[in-house]
Amino acid sequence: MASFQLSVNNKSFSVEAEPDMPLLWVLRDMLDLTGTKFGCGVSACGACTVLINDHAMRSCQVSVKAAAGQTITTIEGLSEDGTHPVQKAWEKVAVPQCGYCQTGQMMTVVGLLKQNKRPTEEEIDAVMSQNLCRCGTYHRIKEAVHQVIEEINK
Repeated sequence: MASFQLSVNNKSFSVEAEPDMPLLWVLRDMLDLTGTKFGCGVSACGACTVLINDHAMRSCQVSVKAAAGQTITTIEGLSEDGTHPVQKAWEKVAVPQCGYCQTGQMMTVVGLLKQNKRPTEEEIDAVMSQNLCRCGTYHRIKEAVHQVIEEINK
């Protein structure tokens, strides 16, 4: 066990963990930030996506040691009241069915838009195709992404 300093959602945390413990488990089990979901554990589904230094990353594949000293944002850190543009678009379009993948989907969009506020259709497809939705709400996800892009570029 080792001690690690984490900056999560603009708060500082000190955790005792094995250096190779996935950030996902630190967030969920030690910090009680359960919005980040476990889907597959092999970086294939995107349910565990968080932002690390404003880049969308799969927390199941990032060790707590690698995350220490980085700026981490989870779905809980987007806004306290659901007013982040991505959250508002998701609600307006009624994207989720089961909702399990939605936090990862939203964090992926936020990461994309932090890097590029006017992504092309191909860039959106390339990034969003890395997230799986078992309910198949891809059409509504894409509609929400376009609404967010329109909103932030007014």
